[in-house]
Amino acid sequence: MKPESIVTVKELDRFEEILDVRSPAEFAEDHVPGAVSCPVLDDEERARIGTIYAQQSPFQAKKLGAALVSRNIARHIEERFLARGRDWRPLLYCWRGGQRSGAFAHVLRQIGWHVATLEGGYRAYRRAVLAQLDELPASCAFKVICGATGSGKSRLLEALHAQGAQVLDLEALARHRGSVLGDLPQEAQPSQKMFDTLVWDRLRRFDPARPVFVEAESRRIGLVQVHPGLLERMRGGECLVIEVPVAERVGFLMDQYRHFLDDPEGLKAKLSGLKELYGHEVIERWLAQADARAWHALVPDLLKNHYDPAYLRSTVKNFRQYHKAEPVRLDRLDAASLQRAAKELTGNREPAVAPHG
Repeated sequence: MKPESIVTVKELDRFEEILDVRSPAEFAEDHVPGAVSCPVLDDEERARIGTIYAQQSPFQAKKLGAALVSRNIARHIEERFLARGRDWRPLLYCWRGGQRSGAFAHVLRQIGWHVATLEGGYRAYRRAVLAQLDELPASCAFKVICGATGSGKSRLLEALHAQGAQVLDLEALARHRGSVLGDLPQEAQPSQKMFDTLVWDRLRRFDPARPVFVEAESRRIGLVQVHPGLLERMRGGECLVIEVPVAERVGFLMDQYRHFLDDPEGLKAKLSGLKELYGHEVIERWLAQADARAWHALVPDLLKNHYDPAYLRSTVKNFRQYHKAEPVRLDRLDAASLQRAAKELTGNREPAVAPHG
């Protein structure tokens, strides 16, 4: 029988505070949602102990490791936990649920706190996330928001969320707009593992009795990929298609991608990467428009000759119900218009929360 102080991934929500005692680099790559980083060895210390273990002796490594771990545990207690009351009940985990979390948990228990550790540590957590990413999408009835580039799909998802709808905004989780120009300025994407965790954490909280709105995405969003099980389920979902006048889309895109308008050289570098698809003549035309800052010529040109044909081909091929998609017609992409559309799609009369933007 498993000791009461050792819990499984299914029991994570029982704890008001979760402590990740792995190194900062391990934590940065991925961690349990809401966990706090409390490393018992920092990155340099962990590498140093590993080198001594491999090149000198396990005994020498354990001696130094014990001294470093003890010092770091003491520092965390002094800096973070002295104000915690007797009823504090944290969950701790490390890589395998072994020495690092065991040492920290032992000290906290000696103080008098009821401490639990995660069975199998982060490694077991990661296996559970991947397994549930295969299973959870099957319980979701997806409504897939389709629409050409610049039709405000992400903005509509925000408006739907404000109405209380269940929304899985994959581009927001990936911190990327999902196209060749989709990088967000001054914002790095999460690791693949962290992206998986964020998606899993959303999926596990959805009510299977209610629809989940999601944008039609390709397999890759910037540097991360959508889990195959989720992608396959999305591709079978009911489709909605936003229809917006081209002029409105152009204005919307110029506002959304203003960082490229302020940095034509960065835009030109991205466009140059499309030379194999479109040839020298087309790329040179786009580059000349960028040099001249002729945005009202360049943006419609890109939509007509790159984005719209590519999006339509991909969506028709991959989303099986696209041919019978329900149209969502918008003359404007302002907050009021998006709110009205979201209210119609959810059947709400009043917004649950003020919409974003």
